[in-house]
Amino acid sequence: MKGFRDLTAAAVAVAGVATPVAAGAESYPDVVRSSIYVPVRDGTKLAVNIYRPADGKTAVAARLPVIFSFTPYRARFKDKDGKVVELALDDRLAMRSLIRAGYVVATADIRGKGASFGHRRGFQDRTEAYDGYDLVEWLARQPFSSGKVGMIGCSYLGGSTFHTATTTPPSLKAVFVGASDLDKYAFVRRGGIPAQFNTRPDEPAEVDLASVPVDADRDGAMLKAAVAEHAANTPMAPLWYGMPYRDSISAFTDNQFWNEVGTFNYLDRIRAAGIATYFWSNWQDEPTAQALLSAANMPGSKFLAGPGSHCVPPPGFDFTGEVTRYFDHALKGMANGMESAPRATYWLEGLDGKGGYVRSNLLPGEGAQPVSWYLGGGRSGTARSVNDGLLGSAPSGAGADRFTVNYDLPDPEYFAFWAQPMDANGLSYTTHALTAPVKLVGFPVARLSVSTDKTDANVFVYLDQIDSSGKAEVVAFGRLALSHRKESKAPYDTMGLPWHSGMKADVAPVRPGQVVRVNIDMTPVSRVVPAGARLRLTVAGADPRQRNLKDIRVTPSPVITVHRGGANASRLDLPVNN
Repeated sequence: MKGFRDLTAAAVAVAGVATPVAAGAESYPDVVRSSIYVPVRDGTKLAVNIYRPADGKTAVAARLPVIFSFTPYRARFKDKDGKVVELALDDRLAMRSLIRAGYVVATADIRGKGASFGHRRGFQDRTEAYDGYDLVEWLARQPFSSGKVGMIGCSYLGGSTFHTATTTPPSLKAVFVGASDLDKYAFVRRGGIPAQFNTRPDEPAEVDLASVPVDADRDGAMLKAAVAEHAANTPMAPLWYGMPYRDSISAFTDNQFWNEVGTFNYLDRIRAAGIATYFWSNWQDEPTAQALLSAANMPGSKFLAGPGSHCVPPPGFDFTGEVTRYFDHALKGMANGMESAPRATYWLEGLDGKGGYVRSNLLPGEGAQPVSWYLGGGRSGTARSVNDGLLGSAPSGAGADRFTVNYDLPDPEYFAFWAQPMDANGLSYTTHALTAPVKLVGFPVARLSVSTDKTDANVFVYLDQIDSSGKAEVVAFGRLALSHRKESKAPYDTMGLPWHSGMKADVAPVRPGQVVRVNIDMTPVSRVVPAGARLRLTVAGADPRQRNLKDIRVTPSPVITVHRGGANASRLDLPVNN
């Protein structure tokens, strides 16, 4: 391992690689907008905004493909300063660029949100998915439409895109899905533990009342009537907290709701329909694991991962150009190289904080070889933990380390997308300074032997990278309740990762003092760890990003013991690439 170039030979493209908009794409400087209510199959009226490419005040007469985005966050609203904010005119999802490139862009508020009527049953349920179907087909029939529709979205909007695709509208030809989940139970209640995503409080009615009324609603009376119906929405956090098992019956929906909203159940339909799929997320974003699994389960799909956080356009990459080229190929039939482009494009964090984009026909993690590092005794002198243990390449003698779970954690940001170092709140195991760079691409897995003095305990694991100055950053994390330790065969490809079913029959307490083996997969990584840096595994029993931390606090606090060495030595498996 002589350096960054050797580690990434033939795989790393030039840093800041760009993908230009296809030659010949038309440029329309202006936009003509209109908005109306469109009824879906049960008669509920949804607020739809249409943005047509124009030259001056005149919309283009040609029939054009349509790009559609379906949002709970208000497609058009006034901010606190009275300025109108429009989803379609923002380029974070390339929508403004798509209008310039000769697409009609349509945005709509989901039922129960924004200016739309109705109320939500659950969260991204089949009703909402078929609302998406109805709007796609309505858009395809309009005189401005070529009959071909694509969808794009990130976070919830990525989910509404993915769920609409599962209903296979005949006119839907391609989707660009950002930061969404394949298996909502495995995401929202990962390891049996609900945390940050999907558990924040519901918004007050004033938020939706700030929506801009549709054109015909000149006095806002219809907007007020629509928002009044939102009072019947299913509350989000209670919905998720109220279903502890994968097969729980929701008190709000009267069914096994996790099963209804698991998009993995409908993948065969998308494949059979021939809908093109592109999945995107960023490395410092928890949904990236789900985006990667989605790509692994959809042959022929594309995958993109950039540096940075939730739904941020990947820096150093022509994101709008990539999106436009993708839809140009799928909806306009352009031969622009998208059909032969490598399957995956992803950022590889490099030496000294620099990096580049990898282009590969392998998804991140495919081809990685797990290399084990073992938890050991001794002291590294680098951590604030109870034990400050070592992480070595060979098992050490048998031993054990224990800590008392600390629930007195600082309040996190309202929405902290990424974890912070937790070594002061549990146990830690740190390598010596690396003598050569190590390339990690894929999923780390913590394989631990654990016991507790209670019948259950939550276990959180964090992989930290520590630079030569001692500064630590979390590069991956995972979580698992000991009661959810049983593994099963997954109903989809997990890329070799352990899969905890979460079925009620599989969830079982532990006997106090019983040593159990747990395998905890962590969020994926893509980086070259430089020589001189250290890697650290931290084990904790609570995380400040758990919104319900006060509700689940156990008194007295559990004592968790990690067992090392011996026949079932605790270890960390890292995805090493040559």
